[in-house]
Amino acid sequence: MDQISPKLLIPQSFLVNRDDVTSQLGLMWELIKAPLLVPMLKLSVYICLGMALMLFMERVYMGIVIVLVKLFWKKPEERYNFVPIEDDEEHGSSNFPVVLVQIPMFNEKEVYKISIGAACGLSWPSDRLVIQVLDDSTDSAIKSMVEQECQRWASKGINITYQIRENRTGYKAGALKEGLKRSYVKHCEYVAIIDADFRPDPDFLRKSIPFLDHNPDIALVQARWRF
Repeated sequence: MDQISPKLLIPQSFLVNRDDVTSQLGLMWELIKAPLLVPMLKLSVYICLGMALMLFMERVYMGIVIVLVKLFWKKPEERYNFVPIEDDEEHGSSNFPVVLVQIPMFNEKEVYKISIGAACGLSWPSDRLVIQVLDDSTDSAIKSMVEQECQRWASKGINITYQIRENRTGYKAGALKEGLKRSYVKHCEYVAIIDADFRPDPDFLRKSIPFLDHNPDIALVQARWRF
């Protein structure tokens, strides 16, 4: 049986020379290159220029704000009524408000001693200070170490309480909220929150509490963090 030539199976309209296809594609590319790519490239350039201009304006604006703040913005001690609370020989420490210091923890093996020690070392009358260690640790060994550290400071006369709960609802924020429900903190007038890796200076309360005590419109004072 005679073999059928492959050319007989392909319509003559598809028998196009390879060079012709290449030339036709090249011609099509030349036709669409200018009207399609050039506007897209121009648009990209305009977008980049616009973004660069926005960044420049933002830096200029922030620079102006910083200069104005340094020139005209008063320091907190000048803007608010700030009178340091001093010891009173006649009334003792009764003029100091009672402050609750909360320290939320979760498996803080490396830093628990530092934060507890910093809280216990605050320069504030011991009878006007309540320290609450809120431990959500899941490691029983760490929980035991934190509790022992609290007991060590309690033996020195510090009013410190080790507190745990059955679940971790709300995580550290939930622990803080749960700590406020304890009956022994109801008499506290202010709350200071110290995270487990914070190390406040001894005069932290003496610098921050007067802003709250003498300015009723202030509800929160945030100090610079020190790790």
